[in-house]
Amino acid sequence: MDTAYVRRRINLHWPQALIVCLLLSSCCLSAHAQGYKYVRKHLERYDDKTIHYGFFFAAPVTRFSVGYSPAFVTSDSAYRIYSPNTGSFRVGFVVNTFLDDRWDLRLTPSVSLFSREVKYDYPGGTSRTETRESTWLDFPLLLKYKSERRNNSRMYLLAGGAFSVETNVRRRENQGASRLSTNTMDLAVEYGVGFEQFFEFFKLAPELRFSHGLLNLYRPGTNAASLGINRLTTHSVTLYLNFE
Repeated sequence: MDTAYVRRRINLHWPQALIVCLLLSSCCLSAHAQGYKYVRKHLERYDDKTIHYGFFFAAPVTRFSVGYSPAFVTSDSAYRIYSPNTGSFRVGFVVNTFLDDRWDLRLTPSVSLFSREVKYDYPGGTSRTETRESTWLDFPLLLKYKSERRNNSRMYLLAGGAFSVETNVRRRENQGASRLSTNTMDLAVEYGVGFEQFFEFFKLAPELRFSHGLLNLYRPGTNAASLGINRLTTHSVTLYLNFE
């Protein structure tokens, strides 16, 4: 009978064991490499610059909020006056000033082509529409709050006010005294949310912004289009595509 030696009992055949260990280590490293994906950070020093410039294209959906006068009940033959949502177009520039890691000041002057409508419904199923086609210069000044940047993206919120002035006043005034007349200046409260995506050479920021006019744009008149109205304020929801 052979003598039992401890050395023989723990003999693990070390060349084979070494190969097994190397294979296990290789599998672990491969699995770890597959779970980690390198993401290149574009425009890494973007926030080091105080002022950034850009441009945008926007698609507003806008309408008037109609306030009725007492004559709507006593004198007007229309039983309903309202303003439907209509699509428009806007283009402009972005001037963004860096304040700190969380706050920016943002100016976005633009040109807007609006086509707002006021519809009148009469008994018997008849109706008519007053269309206010106009070109406006808009000057929004907004405060922007940014989230922490994650690789190449971050969210932001913004709020502020906008001053607007109509530019085609003379052409509109020559359309006739029978048309609905509106004022040519407006102030609005604006707020919205956006998402910034950084690419190698530029930043793209889709943004959804809401605007509520503060001034009454209704200009009193004695024609049929003005009868029954005492207040018109603007409201719009706009999708922006900002390039900086």
